[in-house]
Amino acid sequence: MNGVLIVNKPLGYTSRDIVNKVGKILNTKKIGHTGTLDPNASGVLVLCIGKALKMCELINGDKEYIATVILGIETDTLDLDSNATVIKEKDVHISNQEIIDAVNFFKGKYMQEVPKYSAVKVNGHKLYEYARNNIDVELPKKEVNIKNIKILDDIKNDNGKISFKIKCTVSKGTYIRALIRDIGKKMGVPAVMKDLVRTKIDNFTINDSFSIEDIENNNYRIIDIIDAFSDIPLIKVNDSVAFKVKNGVILDKFFDSNIAFIADKNNQLIALYKNIDNESRPYKMFVNLSIESRHKKF
Repeated sequence: MNGVLIVNKPLGYTSRDIVNKVGKILNTKKIGHTGTLDPNASGVLVLCIGKALKMCELINGDKEYIATVILGIETDTLDLDSNATVIKEKDVHISNQEIIDAVNFFKGKYMQEVPKYSAVKVNGHKLYEYARNNIDVELPKKEVNIKNIKILDDIKNDNGKISFKIKCTVSKGTYIRALIRDIGKKMGVPAVMKDLVRTKIDNFTINDSFSIEDIENNNYRIIDIIDAFSDIPLIKVNDSVAFKVKNGVILDKFFDSNIAFIADKNNQLIALYKNIDNESRPYKMFVNLSIESRHKKF
């Protein structure tokens, strides 16, 4: 069993929980996820199975989210998790145009302060460990790219609190909780994330995902490696080159793209090779993995 499975992660589960659960259903330990999704978030979780585990690091592109924003509340976790503590609350009276302008302001690159309740390490310890022990530590900042962001529905005002949904496409490592905090700061009001759904990672969308119940009922599809990574060219080689590739030989550059799958004439996937200078070098080895399709829609 080798390939990629897109799961629609339900609320209340860690990404590791889903890996363990799906691994048990499929009776395999050769399974892992490509990017953590918090327990209080749902949506796309990409699982790599078998030899596809070698490809995990290549699923690292843009991510798309839909989140609900509440203006007028701030918590220590920047969300409304059951364990969150409200640290600021006030009635908010601002115009819809001010909200629209603040949201649009964050389109592009900016330096984002990492939430204190996160797994980012400082001096060898995760930030949430400092937070749980009430230890102050300087929160690191990193550049993120908000490639697209928009308000999805009507802006609602209810008893001094304002709510609306945003849809955003962001670079890897962007914290939506922190983005919402910063949108609030731009307007001078507290802000918190109410809920979060990840709708896309790279080319993997929530429309192509399966629930845990689907998988339990054998209603799912594991995407072949070459279909899951359809943007990577597939090159078929003769027996002489195939023999060298199987043995991990560095070759003179023999394909134009930066990276390519290499298969033999019998449709056996051998390796993923990468061009460095004028050489084609082994990057990931598969060796005799049967391939049945190419660029088939999943």
